[in-house]
Amino acid sequence: METDKSQSSAKTTPSLFRTIWRWHFYAGIIIAPFLVILSVTGGVYLFKPQIEQVLYKDFYQVHPDGEKTLASRQFEEVKKLYPEGVLTTYRPGEKADRSSEVGISLNGKSLTIFIDPYTAKFIGELNNDDRIMDKIEEFHGELMAGTPGDRIVELVACWAVVLIITGLYLWFPKKAQSLSGLLVPRFNKGKRTFYRDLHAVPAFWIAAGMFFLIMTGLPWSGLWGTQFQTLATNSGSGYPPSVWVGDAPVSGLKTKEIGDVPWAAENLDVPESKIEGFITLPIDHVVEVANREDIHPSYTVIIPQDEKGVYTLSAFPPRAQDEATIHIDQYTGAVLADYRYDNYGTLGKIVAWGITLHKGTQFGFPNQIISLVICIGIVFVSLSGFYLWIRRKPKGELGAPRAPRILKKKFFLLLIIILGILFPLVGLSLIGVWLLDLMIIQKIPAVKKFMNA
Repeated sequence: METDKSQSSAKTTPSLFRTIWRWHFYAGIIIAPFLVILSVTGGVYLFKPQIEQVLYKDFYQVHPDGEKTLASRQFEEVKKLYPEGVLTTYRPGEKADRSSEVGISLNGKSLTIFIDPYTAKFIGELNNDDRIMDKIEEFHGELMAGTPGDRIVELVACWAVVLIITGLYLWFPKKAQSLSGLLVPRFNKGKRTFYRDLHAVPAFWIAAGMFFLIMTGLPWSGLWGTQFQTLATNSGSGYPPSVWVGDAPVSGLKTKEIGDVPWAAENLDVPESKIEGFITLPIDHVVEVANREDIHPSYTVIIPQDEKGVYTLSAFPPRAQDEATIHIDQYTGAVLADYRYDNYGTLGKIVAWGITLHKGTQFGFPNQIISLVICIGIVFVSLSGFYLWIRRKPKGELGAPRAPRILKKKFFLLLIIILGILFPLVGLSLIGVWLLDLMIIQKIPAVKKFMNA
């Protein structure tokens, strides 16, 4: 019996290793191109503030001259120039030399009108659909393909977690060895070993950063992110119901449906303005509230679009701890909800920090550089892995590790269950791969040979 056990163990370990190696290989081949796309677009988007400052300098830059005019005066100028436009947002500008921005909706277009806050004079207009960095963000988040693109990006992100875990298993030394090949490449063991190390060693160094960027990006995804956000909200770790100052809201809207707000506030219910028929208070009152409550000056005011709507003051600044979401009755000026970082539950605070770190804003330029290094590392590891595959791939075959027989079904079933719970799209894709293998690959000898199945 002792002999049988030792033989079984000897067979099982290589079988497990080949199984993990095979899944690492396939995951890498399939998602590496998308990882490169996400890393490049993400690396560029990290520097959105600097890039937009150059692109839109003529719109952004003003010369401070005395006191700023009232926001309502700036609105009057916009209404004069765009009589048919519907006011949607107002952003006062976070610095003394920064222009004000008034958002309007006109003929199905979303426009930003730039105003000199000192003279209330028109500076220029920008169609929001033409913002270059917004297009890069859209490409980064959904490949500019809407919901299908969002699902692809989410699937790639989830599979990247599998790639990291399997890669670390393959990297982890199976016996005592020096740091060469683990923390630094081996230069004296031949080209084959060197190219292997050129992929594995950098991958180890960026693994933690890559995992962090993936997990801090997933809360924005359409499927996983929505379920995660709902869980956070229902558990009270997203935001507590005690943020309400008055009666419970009755509008049926979530704050994310009316504009761009911090993640933790997206599921916050929007209240209704209680007194109808009165004249809406001017935007100046909301600005006064922002100044009185010491809201970060990068805030945006979302304008009510119907008689029951509310002013929403949304501060989504560089640092997580400066976030704020405030709903204000448009007739009385009463603060109906005041939701700050200090109101967030533990999970809400973690995600808030994760998002600002992911965007490279939490610690300014050093944050951008560190994130950029990780993005460059991901591109390098993806390309080195592809090059390693091309060098080793036998002619006429895919070059995947041979499929083991021992543990194959049990391991695959366990993998589907675990990953299906943590990442539903990965579980579904694994089922799809299994059906493809069962119904096509295993049935066609030529395909089976090519796939090394």
